Amino acid sequence: MIEERIFNNRYRLDRKLGEGGMAIVYCGTDILLRRRVAVKVLREQYAADAEFVRRFYQEAESAAKLSHPNIVNTFDVGHEGETYFIVMELVDGPSLAEIIAADGCIPEPVAIDYAAQIASGLAYAHRQGILHRDIKPANILVTKDDVVKLSDFGIARAVSQQTMALTKPGLVMGSVYYISPEQAQEHELHETSDLYSMGIVLYQMLTGKLPYTGESAVTVALKHIGDPVPVIDVRSSGISPALAAIVNRLLQKNPQRRFQSASELATALREARERPSIAGYRIADDAPGQTATGRGPLPPRRSPMPDRPYLSEAQDEPPRSARRAWVTAALVLALIGATGLGYFLFARPLPSLGTGVVVEDYTGMTQAAAQQAVVNAGLRTRFTKSASETVPPDHVIRQSPPAETKVEKNQVVELVISNGKPLLGLDDVRGYSANDAARTLQQDGFAVTLVRRFDNTVRDNVIDQAPKPGAKVPEGSRITLIVSDGPAPVIVPNFVGMKVESAQSKASELGVTLDTTQSVPGMPPDTIASQSIAAGTKLDRNATVHVVVNSGAAVSTAPPAGTGPLASIPSVAGLEYTAALQALIAAGFQYSVHYVAQSTYNGKIVAQDPPPGQSPQGTTVTITLSVSGQVPDTDGMLKTEAIKTLSEDGYSVAKWEYTTTLGADGKVVGTDPPAGTTLAPGSSVSVTVNGTPPL
Repeated sequence: MIEERIFNNRYRLDRKLGEGGMAIVYCGTDILLRRRVAVKVLREQYAADAEFVRRFYQEAESAAKLSHPNIVNTFDVGHEGETYFIVMELVDGPSLAEIIAADGCIPEPVAIDYAAQIASGLAYAHRQGILHRDIKPANILVTKDDVVKLSDFGIARAVSQQTMALTKPGLVMGSVYYISPEQAQEHELHETSDLYSMGIVLYQMLTGKLPYTGESAVTVALKHIGDPVPVIDVRSSGISPALAAIVNRLLQKNPQRRFQSASELATALREARERPSIAGYRIADDAPGQTATGRGPLPPRRSPMPDRPYLSEAQDEPPRSARRAWVTAALVLALIGATGLGYFLFARPLPSLGTGVVVEDYTGMTQAAAQQAVVNAGLRTRFTKSASETVPPDHVIRQSPPAETKVEKNQVVELVISNGKPLLGLDDVRGYSANDAARTLQQDGFAVTLVRRFDNTVRDNVIDQAPKPGAKVPEGSRITLIVSDGPAPVIVPNFVGMKVESAQSKASELGVTLDTTQSVPGMPPDTIASQSIAAGTKLDRNATVHVVVNSGAAVSTAPPAGTGPLASIPSVAGLEYTAALQALIAAGFQYSVHYVAQSTYNGKIVAQDPPPGQSPQGTTVTITLSVSGQVPDTDGMLKTEAIKTLSEDGYSVAKWEYTTTLGADGKVVGTDPPAGTTLAPGSSVSVTVNGTPPL
C-alpha cells in the first residue's frame, strides 16, 4: 500500500505497478471521470532539468493527439509542485518484456500477429509525423484479449534527446539493445529507425534472445553499427523462411535497405502468414566491411523461388551439375525403355506422359465460383474456414496444391475460405460514463449506439450493453450501450386543500421535498393554501415544491377565505419579488405569479390585479414579475442566495447535486441548464454545490 496521494485534485494514486529508469508507474483513479488510469511519475533528475521539462510537455501534447487501437492513449500531463506526471490509459495486461521473460520464444503465428499490430500503430503515428524512438518490449503492452498497445509516445523524443549521447549516464542498457545504427551515431532519424528497433523486438520474440549483447552500453551500440546482420537459421529454429527474411531486412544497417514504412512491413507480415515458405526478400548483410558472402559458408538449402536464392544456397559446382544431368538422363531413358518393354510383353497401352490437370489460381474468388471452377476442371474440393484481415468474407485466401501445379483428375484441392476479420473480445464497459464507454469501444474498432432510459442510477452511467461483455464479435460491429437518463421525472399533484401531513406523505412517495415553512392566515388550519409549482408539472426526483400553509383564524367564526373582513391590498408594483410576497402574505392575501420577459425591471413586480384598495382577506392577488428569460449566474453563491436569485428570475430548484472536486465550501459551482441559457419562466433547474449532501 502507498500513502494516498492525489495530483491536481483529480488523479489518485492507488498502487505501484512498476519502476523504470525514467519513472515510477502507478495504477490510479480519475476521480472526476470515475475511471481507472495509469499515472507515470517522472524521477527527480528529469524534473530538475528545465530543458527536458519543456521538451516533455511539447512531446506529450503531440502524443495526446494520437488515437489508435494499438497505441496507449495519453490523457493528461501536468505537475504537482516539483513532481511531473503523465496520465495514460490503463492497460489490463503484461508488457511484452514480461511475456518473453516468462515464455522465452513466442510461437510464430503469435509473433506475426503482435508484430502486425505494432506496425499498424507505428504506421498511424508516422502518418501524424511522430516517431517513437524507443521501441522495446517494455514499452509494448498486451491486453488479455491479445490486443497490442505501444506506450510512451509522449516522452520518447524528450528522453532520447536527453540521454542519447553515449557519454551520458542516462543511456540505460534496456534501451541501447534496441537502438538503430543511425540513432547510436546521433544521425537524423526517420521512420526506418523505428522499424530497425521493431526488427530487434521481432528477433527477440522468435528466438528468445537479443542479437547484440555486451558488458556496457558503448559495446552494444558499436555492435549495432559495425557487427554483421544477424540471420535466423530457419532449419534449426523452425522459423519460416518468409519471416526470417523479414527480420533480416528490418535489421539492415543502411536505412535505405530496410522496409520504408510500417505499412509496407504490415503487408509483408500478412504475406508471411499466408505464404510462410516463400522468402519474398533477399537476405543480405550490409554491415560495414561485410558482404553477402563474407560469412563462412552454410550448408546448401534449395530456395523455394529459383529467382530469389536463399542466403545459404551455394552454387553447384559445374562438374557436379554435369554429372547429375547425365545421371538424370540415363534414368529417364531407362524408365522409357522399361515402359515400352511392358507394352510389348503384356499388350497394355503406354500411358501418355502429358495427361493430368493444371491447377488454376483460385485465390480471391468467391467460394461458389472457386468450387464451380474446380469441378469444371475435373477436380474435387475441400473447404476450411479461417479469419483474414485482408481477404473479404466468403473468398479464397489460399489453396493447396498451388496454382500451375499438374495433378491427376479427381484430386482434392484444399481451399481456405475467409470468414472475415478476426473476432475481438468485447470489453465490459458497464459502470463507465457514456463518453468513456463509447471512446473505449471506438478505439477497439467498434461502432457505438447509445440508448437512454430512466433508471435509479447516476445520469449518463452505462447500465447495460449488447452484445454482452466478453462476447466475440467482428471488428467494426455495432455495440448498443444502455445509458441511464436518471430517475424518471414525477408529475406534481395538486396539493392545495390537502392536509399538511397527507401532502408530505404524498410528496415523499413521489420522491420530492415539500417546503411548508411559509404560512398565511386562513381556514381550515394545517391545509395547503397554495403551491409554487403548478399541478401537472414534470420535475426531477428530489426537487423541492414550496407551499403556503393555512395557519387558521384567531376567532373560530372567521368567514371562509376570500370572504373575510375587508383589508387593504398593498401596492407591490416596483417591489422586488421577495418583498412583494412578504407584503401580500402579511396583509392576509394569497398570490399567484405571472411572468413577462423584458430587458428592464428584472426581478421586480410590474403589475398587480386587483390594484391597491379594499378587498376581503384571502383574496388571490395576481402579480406580474419582470424576468430576463435566461438562467441567472449563481456561481459562488450560498444556497439561500442562489434560491433568492433564481426566484427573482422566475425559476425554482428542481434538484440539488453535490461535488467535492473543488473543495467543500458549500457554494454553487454550476447549474443545469447553465447560466445564460434561454429557459421559459416558471421552469426549474438543477444546482450543483461544492460539498457533501446534508444527512
